[in-house]
Amino acid sequence: MHIQEWLETIPAISVYLLVGLVIGLESLGIPLPGEIILVSSALLASQHGEIDPVVLGLCAIAGAIIGDSIGYAIGRRGGKPLLEKLGRRFPKHFGPEHVALAERSFDRWGMWAVFFGRFVALLRIFAGPLAGVLRMPYWRFLVANVLGGILWAGGTTAVIYSVGIVAEPWLKRFSWLALVLALLFGLTVTLVVRARMKKAAAAVREAEPAAAPGTPAGVTD
Repeated sequence: MHIQEWLETIPAISVYLLVGLVIGLESLGIPLPGEIILVSSALLASQHGEIDPVVLGLCAIAGAIIGDSIGYAIGRRGGKPLLEKLGRRFPKHFGPEHVALAERSFDRWGMWAVFFGRFVALLRIFAGPLAGVLRMPYWRFLVANVLGGILWAGGTTAVIYSVGIVAEPWLKRFSWLALVLALLFGLTVTLVVRARMKKAAAAVREAEPAAAPGTPAGVTD
């Protein structure tokens, strides 16, 4: 069953809670289709008057901000051992390449890495935990988290809802197109980010001082 068709079968309050929960868990660091759920719900709101787009947007914003904040707290408490544990359990999301790219991004962009990470499917999953692990000052993280959450969650809801109202005659066809485009966009971003992570990991390895031949690692003259 298509996501939007399934959403049509549940009450409005359940849609609000589902959107907030899924986006919150995704922002916390659990790989879930938060963006697809949000797009489908906003399209549904444009067809059904019982779903208030303002309430929907607020739930999405709250889920994004709270989820990222919990992820930050977990990352700050767990530190590097947490990344190593997550890397072993979820190598496709928390592998060495991901961490290397994230550290370079945070070193270069600081709080903007959290802000713009909200708009990239893969980065959205672990921006909060990594910000905590890398000890970003909380006030900087909070500003970027709040602004990014409002712009991404609120902006996505507003844009998709408006498009749904304007394009109501062919909305069912568009909902499929939106889903396909979202999946293609997510795949493209994933491939690009993965390639950048491999390049970043290679750069990190090249930057490490090589041990002299015949000398055990960590031993110097």
